[in-house]
Amino acid sequence: MGTITSRETSSPEETEALGEELGRRLRPGDLVLLTGELGAGKTTFVRGVARGCGSTMPVASPTFQLARVYSGRLQLAHVDLYRIESDVEVRDLGLEELLENGAVIVEWGERLDDPRAARIEFDSLGEDRRRITVVRDLPN
Repeated sequence: MGTITSRETSSPEETEALGEELGRRLRPGDLVLLTGELGAGKTTFVRGVARGCGSTMPVASPTFQLARVYSGRLQLAHVDLYRIESDVEVRDLGLEELLENGAVIVEWGERLDDPRAARIEFDSLGEDRRRITVVRDLPN
């Protein structure tokens, strides 16, 4: 996302396009934490990230599966911590192995504290409008 610190989108397509920008920048070992309320646009954003990583697979929320992996020029693991209740459950997800094989993007990222991670906040502004703010960017 580079120099962009905050951007508003007014449609799912714009939210996906912003995610696609990030997906094109991701490298193996990159960890991105997404925060925001239910319906704030996190999964829509991840659809674009996956496309930017070269995946043509359909993206769905991994809430009940906890993690979904999308192949492309860069493997993208899409993790959802909504139902996670303890640090032990987070460790059992195998994030380190997923990071060795590609990039990882985490919904409900406020449940994971990792200093290596980029952090992006999502705020719903009503209807299809979103404010997406990069709180901490990826390392260069």
